[in-house]
Order: sequence, then structure tokens, then C-alpha cells
Amino acid sequence: MIFFSKLFSSNAKLLLRKIWLLFLFGTAAPAYSQSSGTVDYANIVNTQIGTKGKGHGKHEQYLEAGYTFPGAMSPFGMVQFTTTFFNENRGFVINQMSGAGCEHMGNMPLIPLDGVLKVSPDSMTTFKPGFKILRSVAGYYKSESNQGVISELGVTTRTGMGRFSFANNQGTIIIGTGINATKITEASVKITSSKSFEGYADGGQFCGSPAHYKIYFVAEFSEPASVYGTWEGASLRPSGKAAEGENSGVYFTFNTQVKKKVLYKVGVSYVSLENARQNLKAENNAWNFDEVVSKTQSAWNKCLRKIEVSNPAEAIQFYTGLYHVFTHPNIYNDVNGEYIGADYKVHKVSKGNYYTAFSNWDTYRTQVQLIAMLLPGETSEMMNSIMTFAEQAGGGFPRWVLNSTETGIMQGDPTSILVANAYAFGANNFDLARALKIMRRGAEDPQTKSQKELTRPMLRQYLEKGYMHASMMLEYTSADFAIGQFALQAFNDSDLYHKYLKRAQYWKNLYNPETTWLQSRNEDGSWKPYNHDWRELSYKGYFWMIPYNWKSLIDTIGGKEVAEKRLDEFFSKLNANYHEEWFASGNEPDFQVPWAYNWTGQPYKTQSVVRRIIKEQYSNRPNGLPGNDDLGAMGAFYVFANIGMFPVIPGVGGFSINSPSFDEVKIHLSRGTLVLRGGDAGKPYITNLKLNGKPFDNTWISWKEIEKGGTLTFKLSDVPDKTWGTQTAPPSYDY
Repeated sequence: MIFFSKLFSSNAKLLLRKIWLLFLFGTAAPAYSQSSGTVDYANIVNTQIGTKGKGHGKHEQYLEAGYTFPGAMSPFGMVQFTTTFFNENRGFVINQMSGAGCEHMGNMPLIPLDGVLKVSPDSMTTFKPGFKILRSVAGYYKSESNQGVISELGVTTRTGMGRFSFANNQGTIIIGTGINATKITEASVKITSSKSFEGYADGGQFCGSPAHYKIYFVAEFSEPASVYGTWEGASLRPSGKAAEGENSGVYFTFNTQVKKKVLYKVGVSYVSLENARQNLKAENNAWNFDEVVSKTQSAWNKCLRKIEVSNPAEAIQFYTGLYHVFTHPNIYNDVNGEYIGADYKVHKVSKGNYYTAFSNWDTYRTQVQLIAMLLPGETSEMMNSIMTFAEQAGGGFPRWVLNSTETGIMQGDPTSILVANAYAFGANNFDLARALKIMRRGAEDPQTKSQKELTRPMLRQYLEKGYMHASMMLEYTSADFAIGQFALQAFNDSDLYHKYLKRAQYWKNLYNPETTWLQSRNEDGSWKPYNHDWRELSYKGYFWMIPYNWKSLIDTIGGKEVAEKRLDEFFSKLNANYHEEWFASGNEPDFQVPWAYNWTGQPYKTQSVVRRIIKEQYSNRPNGLPGNDDLGAMGAFYVFANIGMFPVIPGVGGFSINSPSFDEVKIHLSRGTLVLRGGDAGKPYITNLKLNGKPFDNTWISWKEIEKGGTLTFKLSDVPDKTWGTQTAPPSYDY
């Protein structure tokens, strides 16, 4: 049912629309390409990758959708102006995360409509605009609704901007100021003129847990509205100037007979209305949509050109993966430095930026290593942010931070690994002593909390008995190993290193010689059934989650031949869900397993299976990701897999080698450029490798060998070379 005036006959309307679209597309198609001679990476990105899939609630798991969004954002920006995976017909929201597998945020949904509003938008589900995406690249989004309204979206770090083109004589824009994706507890909006409004909304949940935040907004239109009003629930209030509570909002109707385009901009803050106003004034004070997009795309190009590959225009998936790497964490402070801390008080960052949105159980495995290599300064600020959060929240590291809340999602002590990995891969401009103190507190005091969440549940049993719930315990042993590495690398503390290295071997207490698998144990030491206590993965996947001591694990089960057979069976399929007993391309605990063949003496099988994953599990389509992007974790996996190096061992700077997909890759590090030559998407097998012109017959390369740059020259074949890389064993750390 449509609630808009019929201004033209259907035939006349269709003709006008065709003329309008022809004019619009003819002038807008080449928009935002960079004028310089450098590659325009921002416009190579396809932000639709990962936006579709089976998704939430299918097959009792969440692995078959990327949960990404197609709209506009800036690198690590506060604002994301976009439709959402969970409810794309609800309109364009102002905040969203890339790849988070639960509904979240989604404030201020906006829908542009043709004609005059006659009924309340009521929950923003009335109209179903059916946005057809016309273009979606880094920093710019364009779509057409089923009424023919063209929406273009851009952003700055803390503001969103829209350009809406109406074909007919009147157009209406509705904004659900009292709506988010989950729960609003309090909301208020005031129309301040015929072209502006402001207010706030309070509430929020994440994956069933409270995730309270208050967002303030100040918004303006480029033109005065001929009609405006508010709505609350099913009640439309023409000429109303204020609305309160959940399911409320504002609408503005414009005379578009002459001026077909209406611009909109909004500044947001999680601190105050005045800060939202300052953010808007500082970042988006004019009405130049093209300039906003151009500046944001320039920021994206600065990030994306950190890795240059041959034939970049054909590397759409690669640069989209790299784009996702730079989406999170997000700047949380306003232009004046203020932010809401983990104690829910206003704080002011003294230098740089304060960040939020930390999906650390996911990102410690891939994403943090990549941003530490490429952007060590920003990554150091992120580490300072997570340490500040810990201190404000009670002393312990959080696991999963949304705005000012430790949601408690997932398990283990991932932030200790995250910080250790950041340091190991080049981000070291943060307070190292402070970091180690927080790591040790969480690892040694069972009562340590982050807000209401224990940093390490069941820690007392872990310390006293050396065993507990299996998947959680394997996260703890990895964290202990990373803490030990951090103590050794940052402080040369061999005593502390050996203390935590010893604890990292507690995984051996989970090995059941009768079943030859790792299993949970009851508190009295008896074995639980083999399929108990595994989080989001089967026991066969978690078996390999001891990458810091794969040699000992392989020896324990009977040697390399036994391990190879087990891996061959595991990789017979690549798309397991949470319960199936083969490799899960779409979930983080399995990310490192393809490189285990480098430890069994069959590196050619690592090279083969990584190429299978790239080709079979990823594609340049909206459903082209095998699982949740998880705030850049999957994007980073794809990048590492294609450049031929993967960071397998927690807290250790170095890579397990596979074959690169590109003829040439240039990685611009802070201290030099690393060049990889000789890659080939059609030839997976390494027959020869040289480092700076000298033979390199090793499947492991340390960060120290390449942190200042260098050249890796590969010779590849389509026939397996079963001898290359077998002479020198990659590192394992036993006690």
C-alpha cells in the first residue's frame, strides 16, 4: 500500500523516470575517480561482498553470511551510513559494524520517499523501499528505490551525508530517531527549523546482552521543507515539533519541482548534543557532497595502497578484504577529544584517538597483525584504548567491546593475545609495562573483571588442576603463551617467559590417549564425552588450536604421517558449520589449520589447500564470504592467504609461508617495502624461493627478517614439489 499523492499518470510518470535516470546515470557514472596518476583503490572495492547469505538462524549456526554492509564509512570511522544485513528495508542507519553476527546499533534509519506522507512510518517497516544498489565502493554508496528515488551516501569520520534525487514534484524524508536495531529505552527529538532537527536515543543490546549507549545527533537539510512533522508509534503528527520514546521520529517533505536534489547531513556524538554539533561543524560545515566523498576516498586510498598488487583493477576481492580490515576498531572520541569511558563517565583523550568496537576473539588471529604492520601508529592508539578501557572497567581486559560496554561475548583471554600480536608485528608505541600488568592480573587473579564480566572464568580450576572446559582452556593456553612471549620480547624477562610457557603446555592435560583427541575433563579429572565444551567448532577443529607447539602435538598422536592423514580427512570439505567435523572456512578457530602441513613436512599441501579455500569459498558476489567478516578478521585472512604469508603463532612475529596469488605484491611497512615476486593464481606450488637473492628453503620467515623490507622471489609450478621447504622445521615451543 502506498500513501503518496499521484501527481502524474502512470505512462507520463514512467517516461519522466526514464529521462531522469538517463540524465542521472550519464553524468554520475565516472564520479569520484581520482584525478592523479595513482591507482584509485577506493573504487576497486566492492562493498556488497559479504552482504548476503543464509545468515542468522539458519542450520543452528551463523557461518554462511558475511554480515557486512554496503554503505559508506571512512577508515576506522565513527559513522557508517548504510543499510543493514538484518533489515535492509528499514532504511539507511548511521552506525553499524562489519560482520558482527547479531543485530546491533542501527540508529536513525532514514528512508527517502516519493510524494507526501499520509500515515505514520510506525517502526520504519511500512514502506519497504527495495533499494537497488547502483554503485557501492569505499566511501560512496548509490541506490535506487522502487519508487525511483536515487540515494547517494557519503561520510566523514563523525558525520553522515546524503544526496537524495527525486523525479517528481514532492519528496519526503523520514528518520526514525527513536529506533535502533534492538531496544530503545529513552529517546527525544526536536525539530529546530524547517530544515533541521536534533535529539538523542538511549538503549542498545548485542547478542542478547545489554550494550547500553546514548547517541546524540544534530541534523540539517540543504533546503527548507514545505511540510514537516513528527510521529510516535502509529500516530502521525503533522506540524509536530517534538517526539519522545521508542518508535518515534521526524519527517520532512520538500518541494522538488525545481530543485530535484535534497542534501542531508548529520553529526553524531556519544557524549553530548553540543559535541554532535561541534563534530558536524568541524568536519562537514559546507554543502559539498562531492568533496565529502572525495576526501573520504582519498583517506581510503591512503590505507589501501599500503599493499600494491599487480593488475589491481582485477583484484576486487583482495582490496575488498583489505577494506574490511580497516573498518574497525572505530574512533569513539569527538573532535574535542571527549568520549564515554568504560565507567560511563566523560573522559578526554590526551593524544591521538580513543577507539571502540573490539571483536578480539576474532581479530587477534589475523586483523591486528595486519594493521600493526601497515599502520603501527594507529594500532598503538588502539592498544592504549583497550588498556584504558580495562583500567576504567575494573582492571581486567575485556573480550568484546561495543561502545562503552564489555559485552562478554565469546571466551578466553583474547585481548592479551591481541596486544602481544600488535607488539610482535611492529606496533610498539604504547605503555608496555601497563600492558603486561593488565595481562598478568587477568591471568593470575581469578576475581579480575571487566565491568561485570570475569576476564577468565574458571581460572581458579585452570591454575589448580591444569584443566577445564576444553575450547575455553585452549584459548587460555594460547593467551599464556602470548603473555610469555610479550614478557620476553618487550622486557627480556626470561623467568616470566618460562612461567607462562609452562602454563601454555596445559593443553597436554586434555589429551586422551584412548581416543587420541583433546577432550574436556570433569573437575575430578574424569573425561567428558569427546563432543562436549567446544565453542562454535567441532573437536576436530579445535584439536589444531595449539599452533605454538604443533611439533609436540604431532609427536603426541604418533608423528607426521598420522597427522598428515588426519589433516587430509579434515580438509575433505571446507565449509563445516559449528558441529560438523571438517574444516570451517567461515570461523576463526580454524584459520591457522591449513598451514599445519608446513609442520608435518608437506608444505605443498598447505599451498594446495589455501588455494582451494581462496577459489572455492570466496567470490566477488554479495554472498561471497564463507562466514562472518567479524570486524575485519576474515578480510585479513583473505589478504594474508593471497600474499603468501600467514601469522600462525600467537605473540610471535613471523609467518608461515604459502604461495602468493599475484605476480607482484608490494607491502609498504613503516621501515621499508617488502616485495613478493613470482606469484601466480594458476600455479599453487613453490619450487624455489629466494630472500634478497639468496636461497630460502624454509616455510617460516620471521618478522625481524622482513620488517625493514626486502624481496621474496617465488618460483611456482602447477605440479607439486614435495621437497621444497622440508629441510628446516618451523618453530615450536615446548617446555
